[in-house]
Amino acid sequence: MPRIKKGKRGSTKAGVKNGNKVESGASDDELTSDVLSHYSSASEGTSVLEEGIGGEQVDEQTAQEEMEDKLKQCIDNLTDKSVKTRLAALESLRQAFSSKVLYDFLTERRLTVGDCLERSLKKGGGEEQASAATLFALLCIQLGGGDEAAEGFNMLRPILTTILIDSTASMTARQSCARALGMCCYVSAAEDGEDLIKSLSLLESVFMSSYPNREGAMPTPKPGGPALHSAALQAWSLLVTLCPASRLSVLLHLHLPKLQACLQSSDVNYRITVGETIALLVELGREIDEDFEVEEGETLCENLKSLATDSNKHRAKNDRRKQRSIFREVLHYIENEDFTEEKIRFGVESVYIDSWMRRRIYDAFKEILESGVRHQLQFNPLLRDIFGLGPPIILDPTLKANKISRFEKHLFNSAAFKARTKQRNKVRDKRADVM
Repeated sequence: MPRIKKGKRGSTKAGVKNGNKVESGASDDELTSDVLSHYSSASEGTSVLEEGIGGEQVDEQTAQEEMEDKLKQCIDNLTDKSVKTRLAALESLRQAFSSKVLYDFLTERRLTVGDCLERSLKKGGGEEQASAATLFALLCIQLGGGDEAAEGFNMLRPILTTILIDSTASMTARQSCARALGMCCYVSAAEDGEDLIKSLSLLESVFMSSYPNREGAMPTPKPGGPALHSAALQAWSLLVTLCPASRLSVLLHLHLPKLQACLQSSDVNYRITVGETIALLVELGREIDEDFEVEEGETLCENLKSLATDSNKHRAKNDRRKQRSIFREVLHYIENEDFTEEKIRFGVESVYIDSWMRRRIYDAFKEILESGVRHQLQFNPLLRDIFGLGPPIILDPTLKANKISRFEKHLFNSAAFKARTKQRNKVRDKRADVM
């Protein structure tokens, strides 16, 4: 039951292609290295590990128990008095949550982990807050978007919101909180859409400060401001893909003209984010109305052409190259509805990114999961459901078939999850009610 609309060429095109607990005296670096050593062969589900002494092989059950012991130690270390120890634990858990499907392990400990992350968000410094926010987003992805994820989102949303809107907080922490709010709301959005509306409004309040004033003048960016605006705008555009047609029409009318003005931003990365968001909004507008036209469309195309051919020597060469490439794609889509398709391979499968909406959703997961995104596409039923890939393909039936089956059963038999899935299929329908 796919949750994102297929591209204009009709198909998702997914399928087979050729193609021991640490001693109390151990250092933080040793703990991190020890935990991460269990993930070197994650994508293949390898069940044989080398022991430090003697090179003896252990069976999969023993390896699993040892891995879980190390994860438990990392969770315990989240409340350590040492900042260095807490940061090392957060990083170890981030790596683990990205590279493994840990639903069974985390379901039993979600409240404990949630409490620890809340403590880090409330009392930690900027770096710890940023790491905790990212880990929370990963926790929601691991829990699969069901009641457990919604429970965690309701618990931590207030503190994430507080940090995001706090002008005195670390910019890095605020960026991570923006991304976490967008992702966690996306995977655990409530049936009535209340969480979606609140999250959209909150993120708007952040990036709208980059809009021109009443006289049309662009505000002077503050240090770190464009990066924060980019994170908030990307999180907002992810949530826009869930909006019903009625709500989407309002957002298009409100934001498209203002975003066009932001193409003149002095920050290249923010300009690129704005350009991609404009393309996404136009695509969504065309889906709900075949005759949709961009206000001041000719002016928009002129601005896009200028950015696509920018040769300003005052800008770094790599920035100019990146900007030209992105804005050529945006311009081609606005003028001809031409999208450059991308093929993502993982295991023996592939998924095609054939629309701006699919690109925004994939990029959002990639930003959080980093190098683990392909493993999660291969084995995490939540991502497979979102991208229409079907149940995980098990080439070797001995590789954790029982745990994967249990996870699938939870996802597809949960009444709450079914309700959320039904809503996400409905919100892209033109007949959806006004939110």
